Amino acid sequence: MKKSKINLKKPNKTHQKGNFPPLKLDATDKYLLELLQNDSTTNVNDLAEEVNLSKTPVYERIKRYLKEGIIKKYVAILDTNKMEPSMFVFCSVSLDNQKLVAIEQFKTAIEDIPEVIECYLMGGVNDFLLKVVVKDLKAYHVFSSGKLAALPNVSQIKSTFILEEVKRSTVIPLI
Repeated sequence: MKKSKINLKKPNKTHQKGNFPPLKLDATDKYLLELLQNDSTTNVNDLAEEVNLSKTPVYERIKRYLKEGIIKKYVAILDTNKMEPSMFVFCSVSLDNQKLVAIEQFKTAIEDIPEVIECYLMGGVNDFLLKVVVKDLKAYHVFSSGKLAALPNVSQIKSTFILEEVKRSTVIPLI
């Protein structure tokens, strides 16, 4: 019996390290992802009933979302009003030097600072926007002067303190 050869193609560069081209989402995908964003603990049977499919195709879609990286992880969203008081601050950071190496160094350094819960590279007046959580104003002073300002290449920090959270959502509208 003749053995068939396995055709091993070199993977497309866009598929290496989990980088896939954007997945085309149909209306069912969008609805299913909306349901999962609102409550990721919903069981497959309930999801299947809601999207009018059987359990297996719903399960396969969810597996595909995970494999393709559309769903990064499942998390618990905490109600900060029911916990010890904390303070949230937005910090606009400007760097002395905007060369790619300096930007990458700052991004790497920020990854290791637990008070920074979000970090965005910006276009415009400031280079980065950080969302920071600390216990109180004294802790923020220690953070901003001792950690953030101590990073190489930081030239300016502008702080904006959150007085009241009006809206916070983790649901990304699928348009």
